[in-house]
Amino acid sequence: MNYFRDLKVWQKSIALANSIYDSSQRFPKEEIYTLTSQIRRSAVSIPSNIAEGCGRNTNKDFNKFLGIALGSSFELETQLIIALQQSYMEEAQFKDIESELQHIQNMIIKLQSTL
Repeated sequence: MNYFRDLKVWQKSIALANSIYDSSQRFPKEEIYTLTSQIRRSAVSIPSNIAEGCGRNTNKDFNKFLGIALGSSFELETQLIIALQQSYMEEAQFKDIESELQHIQNMIIKLQSTL
């Protein structure tokens, strides 16, 4: 398997997770154990599953973990929509993050197609 740190999709998903942490710091304090926590866990799950899959011995296993990462990305997208609708983030910020997230989703799908 490729070393995970060399994968552009892993690098971009790490950057996205850091953006999510920065953005979610401005969420209301009452959300710290609910939406804030869920959004952060979903964001961290994407690069974590890419890395874990990279460490597996077969392409089938790698593909499985890429699927989990993709699922986490859609979970994150849903949670970000809720955060936007609750006015926890600005529309421009949401659009920037959403664009990057969709790019990562496409990268995961493309990587899966090569396995």
